[in-house]
Amino acid sequence: MHYVYLIESTQAPHRRYVGYSNNLRQRVTDHNSGKNVSTAPNRPWRLRTYLSFSTKAQALAFESYLKSGSGHAFANKRLWQAP
Repeated sequence: MHYVYLIESTQAPHRRYVGYSNNLRQRVTDHNSGKNVSTAPNRPWRLRTYLSFSTKAQALAFESYLKSGSGHAFANKRLWQAP
């Protein structure tokens, strides 16, 4: 499976990150251990949402969409909101 995930800093909740991985558990562990330069300063991170896709192409296309202007609006309205 291929995953698009949204994580949020527990120290600075306004800091958010959208990414792709084919190994979600390892990727979140990597973020929390500082292996990603762009997320290391805001550790620790918590997983807010993830979506799974059967192909890498689908996942990367959705990740790209979430990083676009309309994708940000969609994610803010539908994916980042607390239940």
